[in-house]
Amino acid sequence: MLVDSSIIKVISGKGGDGAVSFHREKYVAKGGPDGGDGGDGGDVIFEAAQNLDTLAEYTRTKTFKASDGKNGFKNNMHGKNGDDLILRVPPGTVIFDNKTNEIIADLKNEGEKKIAARGGKGGLGNVHFKSATHQTPREFKPGEPAEEIEIRLELKLIADIGIIGLPNAGKSTLITALTNVKAKITDYPFTTLEPILGVLEHKGKKIVLCDIPGLIEGAAQGRGLGHNFLKHIERTKILIYLLDASSENLQDDYRTIKNELSQFDQGLTTKKELIVLNKIDLAPDIDQNFKYDMAISAASGEGLDKLKDKLN
Repeated sequence: MLVDSSIIKVISGKGGDGAVSFHREKYVAKGGPDGGDGGDGGDVIFEAAQNLDTLAEYTRTKTFKASDGKNGFKNNMHGKNGDDLILRVPPGTVIFDNKTNEIIADLKNEGEKKIAARGGKGGLGNVHFKSATHQTPREFKPGEPAEEIEIRLELKLIADIGIIGLPNAGKSTLITALTNVKAKITDYPFTTLEPILGVLEHKGKKIVLCDIPGLIEGAAQGRGLGHNFLKHIERTKILIYLLDASSENLQDDYRTIKNELSQFDQGLTTKKELIVLNKIDLAPDIDQNFKYDMAISAASGEGLDKLKDKLN
């Protein structure tokens, strides 16, 4: 199951306190200060990992904490730094400060990292407070506190081409025919309940396609599956408007999809688009007044080679 959003709490490590200590040595008043510094607290770091494709891990656990720095010791011994906590997320994950809605990071590529909560610095030991007139300092600095942030994670799948259309337009059949994915296919509306990624390999190129669950008029008001998954086509370069060639009004179908995209994000309507009529084997008479780019049958394979060339 695709989990594409979650709210969690991340807490960095607190810095360790500086130590107050005096070295016992002959001819040195009260031994001289030798309290070491505290260790730094660990950071909380997000990293994009290629082998992940869901945020499910962040629905089971809601609080993540890095380890604290250790206090300083005598003999100028520095406290151990806290271990960083690395939280791995799928490429395409956007990290928000949930309180301010500010984007902390947009991790699009494998290996990209971002510190979300920085560990507190370790405090100074009393050795730093010695002076000619202050030979036995008992001052020290405590470690800096941890950072605690409420984080919202949103996954936007990384795809080159998005396939959008009304329910039963044949999107699942098309992505199955074009790629290596095996999508569930039935005659019922909303067969696709979550976005599906597939890879088209054609003439030496690999193209990632994303099948978005069907849109209906009123999705902006929560009808059908609403706009839950449209964020997954925000990164695409091209949108395939897949229309059922047997529809009584292709223009209305196209307009419905375009309007719902506009209500979600006006920028989606400016993306390069390819209007494809599907199920031409079931529609001998296509409305000649409607302008489209290609006509295919995903079920029979008619026109698919030409479509692959076009997408390539």
